[in-house]
Amino acid sequence: MLRRFRPYFHYLREHRSVLAVAILCGVIAGLATGAGLPLMVKFVFPVIFGEDAAALTTWELAGIVIWLPLIFTIRGVAGYLNAYLIQLAGTRVLESIRRDYFRKLQILPLSFFGRHSSGDLISRGLADTNQLQVALTTVANEIIKSPATLIGSVGGIIYLAYDIEGLTLVLVCLAAVPLTVLPVRHIGKKLARRSGGIQKELGAVTSRFNENLAAAREIRAFSLEERETERFSLVTRALITAQMKFVKYEKALAPLIEIISAVGIAGTLLYAYRIRLEQADFVALVTALYAAYDPVKRLGALNNETKRGLGALERLEAVFNEPVSIQDPAQPVAVGRLRGEIAFENVTFAYGDTPALRAISATISAGTVCALVGPSGAGKSTFANLVPRFYEVGAGRVTIDGLDVRQMKLADLRRNIALVSQEPVLFNDTIYQNLLLGRSDATREEVLAAARDAHADEFIQKLEGGLGYDTVVGERGNRLSGGQKQRIAIARAFLRNAPILILDEATSALDSDSEAAVQDALRKLVVGKTVLIIAHRFSTIRDASQILVFDKGSLAAQGDHASLYAGNALYKSLYDRQAAAP
Repeated sequence: MLRRFRPYFHYLREHRSVLAVAILCGVIAGLATGAGLPLMVKFVFPVIFGEDAAALTTWELAGIVIWLPLIFTIRGVAGYLNAYLIQLAGTRVLESIRRDYFRKLQILPLSFFGRHSSGDLISRGLADTNQLQVALTTVANEIIKSPATLIGSVGGIIYLAYDIEGLTLVLVCLAAVPLTVLPVRHIGKKLARRSGGIQKELGAVTSRFNENLAAAREIRAFSLEERETERFSLVTRALITAQMKFVKYEKALAPLIEIISAVGIAGTLLYAYRIRLEQADFVALVTALYAAYDPVKRLGALNNETKRGLGALERLEAVFNEPVSIQDPAQPVAVGRLRGEIAFENVTFAYGDTPALRAISATISAGTVCALVGPSGAGKSTFANLVPRFYEVGAGRVTIDGLDVRQMKLADLRRNIALVSQEPVLFNDTIYQNLLLGRSDATREEVLAAARDAHADEFIQKLEGGLGYDTVVGERGNRLSGGQKQRIAIARAFLRNAPILILDEATSALDSDSEAAVQDALRKLVVGKTVLIIAHRFSTIRDASQILVFDKGSLAAQGDHASLYAGNALYKSLYDRQAAAP
């Protein structure tokens, strides 16, 4: 079972000096418990309570009495250092695991996120990484500390029992120790089947939380508060059920070991009565026996922890082992600023088994404003997403200036592309920092100029609080209106000044005043660029010199508005339907 964790022990090696000191302290504490206490009972107590106790001098008495606080001080200090240093190493390991998990998420293709909910991925990055860290540090600590305690205790038992009575008493004392392995093995099998269920249900709870918070406005608008509370209760109830199935077996282990221990000690007591064992010798043996069963319980708990860690590990490995299908080529072609001629050559693409584009061939000349139109689900967004390699083509190729996009470094390719989405994403930072996302090395003068070109400077200067560009926009920009967020996104595109611009219906959700300001900014932004406009409303394509009409993943027609309206029935029906809408 521990072999499954072996590939992840490199996280421990990064902090091996801290771990080594922690484990050493744990061994010292274990030996002080397992051997120190029984031997003290055997050799110190008889001197204090024996017949010659009255003859002890003050210094002899002090030297004997000090053994008790000395052993407990060694045990306490070593135990504290063990616990503290293990926790220190554990937090550093947790940081490393979460960093690597987060880094992997940054390079996975967008198709991966379509298959997993954000809440579940958050749960894996928080709860599952924490569980893996606990398992790794517990294994590293207890795999040496507990056996050291057990060896010390068993050694003390063998020494004391053999010295008192011989081999028979040794066998009587140790008879029950092997029996404690049975509940550890049985319960371990039960826990292995239930460990993954907890992490899965916790992911469902986090996902429901995330979904609810993201839809706070819609929930109130449609009076869904009670419905959402009931849905959340269902997933939390499932989590509790999974947790209690695990706890039922996990918490049974310690009592079972204690019962077996009590039976073993009772057997020793009976044998001690028959051979008329002295009280001091018996107390020493019982202390050693009790100390021997404690590490067995710890090893049982370690077994439980590793089972739970395996459940977390399986969920994390689903991310760690996910292939990165979109990467830089082994020998990338060096590119500077591209002209922006885009060509699709017999391109086919599917989301899983669902075809999205079928044998698409089209050329968009540099400097062309090209609109992508068609019914919902026809393939417009997929077509645009293949240009910056958000997805990889299934067949055919996409070229820019004659170069296959797969021959370029991702950073070089995407540096030549600017994107303005229908719902622009702003980070919970200042407006200035959000603008810098367009080009991180831009000067302040360039940032302000881009804001002015996007008609954003005027509202930024008037924001409540008087902080201007230092105003924090809130999570996903929720302190700004839709039009304000859109203008900041356009300002980022101005700042990037890329030769290729993708506009995903940048004005569809705006009021008339905001739309007028955004349209004016866009008309200035598109000058001299190759522009792909994903058009859901046909009023946005009046500046397009080329139109591609998509239908069920195929390119149904291409041309300008006049020729398509006269010669393509699908385009004419889509256009007339929107023109007739109020």
